[in-house]
Amino acid sequence: MFYKTLLKPFLFQLDAEKAHDATCRAAKKVDQSKVLASLTDSLYNFQSPLLSQSFWGHTFRNPVGLAAGFDKNGCLVNAMETLGMGFVEVGSVTAQASCGNPKPRAFRLPKDQALINRMGLNNDGAQTVVKRLQNTTFNIPLGINIAKTHNPNIMGSKAIEDYIFSYREAQKIADYITLNISCPNTTEGKTFEDPEVLNNLLSAIQKEKGINMVPTLVKFSPDLGHPQLEELVNVCETHHIDGYVACNTSSSRRKLKTKAAQLDEIGRGGLSGAPLSSRSIRTIRWIREIAGNRKPIIGVGGINSFETALEMMKAGANLLQVYTGLVYEGPALVKRINRKFADYLEQHDLASIGEMR
Repeated sequence: MFYKTLLKPFLFQLDAEKAHDATCRAAKKVDQSKVLASLTDSLYNFQSPLLSQSFWGHTFRNPVGLAAGFDKNGCLVNAMETLGMGFVEVGSVTAQASCGNPKPRAFRLPKDQALINRMGLNNDGAQTVVKRLQNTTFNIPLGINIAKTHNPNIMGSKAIEDYIFSYREAQKIADYITLNISCPNTTEGKTFEDPEVLNNLLSAIQKEKGINMVPTLVKFSPDLGHPQLEELVNVCETHHIDGYVACNTSSSRRKLKTKAAQLDEIGRGGLSGAPLSSRSIRTIRWIREIAGNRKPIIGVGGINSFETALEMMKAGANLLQVYTGLVYEGPALVKRINRKFADYLEQHDLASIGEMR
């Protein structure tokens, strides 16, 4: 109630990016203060043995993690742990540091409980982020999301070399690595969603995996049709990818409540939040149909309630991620979802969340 009645109205008076920066500064204070960390933990951290699962040799204490995009630079992992997160995915991180696109570049759509961003992959660069994380102690699994540097001159073989640089850096600290092949915020668009180009990238990644077997996942766009997704998943399966993330932000503006004039004023960018839930759930089902049950799937896109989280798990997700839902529902969202999952498992006489599917 505190968030929705007091904090959210204040934050929503600010530009969306300024509100995010203010939230990150507050999270850093939690990270730096044992008193604040203890208080946050007592308010928001709910855990149950029923929610624990193991993937890729790591224990995820609950299925709800932080999606990439919130903590781009690996500064907030411990703060997210006190909020009850089961894991955190940092990034997107790129080989070269970038200040991203010109501001304003983040916008709220309150009627849709959504965001549009064209941040442009602003981050401190792979080396800096990894060094920061190497100097941090944390107790939950860490994913690092990597993307190509936001520079249209980096194309072809140079783009793959750019990815590989970040991949090598991420291997030093990550429990898993997510390849962001579908980010719509770069000037040249969805380069690696071309099956031939993806095949070239994964061929290079596969050689790197031979050195250190860090689990590698691929993150897809929700805008893919079934035939295109099937082709991409088959490429991934050929290269023994370890799992999938569904989905990234969307370029589509279909069926939004926000007026067209406002959307035109905002312009391009990736849509996230509640309008994506049905497409993310659909994509998860499709991946399960194509790839079978062997590979874990992280479901993300539009989770703002337990009901949506449950539907996503039933569609075939093993783990979940939230971001935009936190903006509209506040940090208690994670606790609420996890508590209701535990209640659901007890009501249905299930020994663990892994039995739910």
